[in-house]
Amino acid sequence: MLFSQIIGQQSVKQKLIQSVQQNRVSHAQLFIGRSGSGSLSLALAYAQYINCKDRSDKDSCGVCPSCVKMQKLAHPDLHFVFPTTTTKKVKKDPESELFMEEWRSFLSKNKGYGSDQDWYEHLDVENKQGTIFVRDASTIMRKLSLKSYEAEYKVMIIWMAEKLNAQAANKLLKLLEEPPEKTLFILVAEQADQLLTTVRSRTYLVKIPKIDQTDLTAAVCNTFDCRQADAHDAVMMADGSWPLAQHYFKHAQDEKYNFQVFQQWMRLCFKGAMIELIDFVDTLRPLGREKQKALLAYGLQVFRNSLLANNELMQLVMLPEEEKTFNQNFAPFVHHANTLSMVSLMEEGIRQIERNGYAALIFMDISLNMMKLLRVKADKAV
Repeated sequence: MLFSQIIGQQSVKQKLIQSVQQNRVSHAQLFIGRSGSGSLSLALAYAQYINCKDRSDKDSCGVCPSCVKMQKLAHPDLHFVFPTTTTKKVKKDPESELFMEEWRSFLSKNKGYGSDQDWYEHLDVENKQGTIFVRDASTIMRKLSLKSYEAEYKVMIIWMAEKLNAQAANKLLKLLEEPPEKTLFILVAEQADQLLTTVRSRTYLVKIPKIDQTDLTAAVCNTFDCRQADAHDAVMMADGSWPLAQHYFKHAQDEKYNFQVFQQWMRLCFKGAMIELIDFVDTLRPLGREKQKALLAYGLQVFRNSLLANNELMQLVMLPEEEKTFNQNFAPFVHHANTLSMVSLMEEGIRQIERNGYAALIFMDISLNMMKLLRVKADKAV
């Protein structure tokens, strides 16, 4: 991957490039950044740049044999470790080595911007969560004990390093502190506090900030060939995440639909307009299950935003102005006396729809209960 292919992050790119040019490459580095900020992409570009045979002062060449292999994720001196779990293919003793084909496919698909949940969905492991096991640590030690095949540096990228279990992390401590010559560890993580202190203390910290809104807007406009005004809402809601910016832009109409329908629904519930509610619920019946679930999930998000507004944390809510105003106006009706009941209503509705329940009855039941809950005073219990 080239640095030029990564959205924004100019300051981080420059620091990484300078570390190579000045021959001050730390042997173990910890890239900390939120999901969607490009931490893994930067690690891939850095690995390519450091071993490029004809690099410039701005980027790797992209055409030398080393760059070509790096971009295909097939360089013999580029190694990966990442969270794994049992799947239909690997029924016991999972480790990264057994999933390299899926890993390359995953990286090619999302260009290094995928989250851990995206990875688990790619593996089709349902609700299982991944771990980096001690077997992976043994593989790291074995691979890095060998001489490099052709590159100046052997590079080991450990993605989602906070998923290292204690046994695996402890096994790597000595190697992190005293690695073989010309070996580069890049640990990529989202939550530094979930890493062992002994691991953090042996790495050089590289903070990856959220993607700047200007850079994110330019990326959306270039990708979808749209105007800045069209990209504005998606970029604002994405809060510095490239995958979220793409999602919100692609699903802008769905998001707007959920907002408008939920707003109308809550107003009818507050008014207690039974006849109008019956007609309204009937309009939801023909929607597909996924759209019905998405509407209820949107309601859960509104309740969350309302609680943030009540605690004067509205700056954490990234929404278009119209939706933000609705959340602020709705917030006084969501409080400690009714929040859990409201949340339970929506969650139970989602479960019933997943079980092929009759949508009209489900939404009517929620409506009748919401009529009561919206009238509960904050100083009373439900």
